[in-house]
Amino acid sequence: MLVGALVDAGADPEAITAAIGSLDAGAVVSFEKVTRNGLAATQYRVTVEEARVHRHLGHIVKMIEKAHLPPRAKQNAIAVFRRLGEAEAQVHQMPIEKVHFHEVGASDSIADIVGACVAFDLLDVDTILCSPLNVGSGTVETEHGVLPVPAPATAKLLEGAPVYARGPEVELTTPTGAAVAVTLAKRFGVLPAMKVTRTGYGAGTRDFPTQANVLRVMLGELTGAEEALTVCVLEANIDDLNPQVLSYATDRLWDFGALDVSLEPIVMKKGRPGHLLRVIAKPEHREAIVQLIFSETSTIGLRFYSAERRVQARTLQEVETQYGRVRVKVTNEGYFTPEYEDCRKLALASGVALKHIIAEANSAYLNQQK
Repeated sequence: MLVGALVDAGADPEAITAAIGSLDAGAVVSFEKVTRNGLAATQYRVTVEEARVHRHLGHIVKMIEKAHLPPRAKQNAIAVFRRLGEAEAQVHQMPIEKVHFHEVGASDSIADIVGACVAFDLLDVDTILCSPLNVGSGTVETEHGVLPVPAPATAKLLEGAPVYARGPEVELTTPTGAAVAVTLAKRFGVLPAMKVTRTGYGAGTRDFPTQANVLRVMLGELTGAEEALTVCVLEANIDDLNPQVLSYATDRLWDFGALDVSLEPIVMKKGRPGHLLRVIAKPEHREAIVQLIFSETSTIGLRFYSAERRVQARTLQEVETQYGRVRVKVTNEGYFTPEYEDCRKLALASGVALKHIIAEANSAYLNQQK
């Protein structure tokens, strides 16, 4: 489905066909325009000329190294198979060199992984971002028997990645697809701030009654916004803590990765004055911040929820004032502001009022732009 989507978005199908042929893996590929629930998509078909075989990682790596593939595609394909081998080795408790690739060692799966890596290279994709993965549900028949969805290797590969299960009770993320996603994607999350240039849809083999069985890729260029990502917002109502201690706790939150910290005066039950502590952080910093708030404040409960954060791209430029150098933060919309800490240090060192230092920095930046 991924290869079909990338071809639908503009990758050359003849180049992919030639690359797969050079593997000498006994696989012949073709592309066909189809519809799924009325949605047009490209289906990537792989016909295998041999019986299914079990290959070791070393055998697959040699096949890829000998094939006529772009260097980056070779490197990525080998990395995907190594990641897959590591997962299989952990699941079966054996050295990676002894892992037999069953379904994923067959010619059709090799054509899937190599085809995807070649297609990314043809499209000159330098950064891959992935949405949360729908793993499906139910069971799947494998050479190890009937297994729950996601299969053990898939579950191992997706540790740390955002997943969900919705739709028909079938396997919607295979070990092959999971290995490609976790190996090649820079991160998982929401759609980045980008200018979309092309969109492609890859078709699966089944038709589902309630949804189109397709995978979508969107190609584009970043618009300059540094981030458009999911963040965690943590909040606590505090009414029984020394304000000095609360101030100390907010200062420490920055050291633990907080993106923003704020305090709001509030009136709580029975007319008690208090503060709303709100922290914005990356999801991976949530637990550390939770523990810090519990240890440094008097709250006995926290609430947190996900939100989308988007910020403008910004750069730092240095300007020279009569009191010293000051860094100025400049956004892609042209807004600028001197760095507070730089201005503060110069004010303390010179004995000049902080507001005059800031004014000098603003003037120096404007003069520099002329």
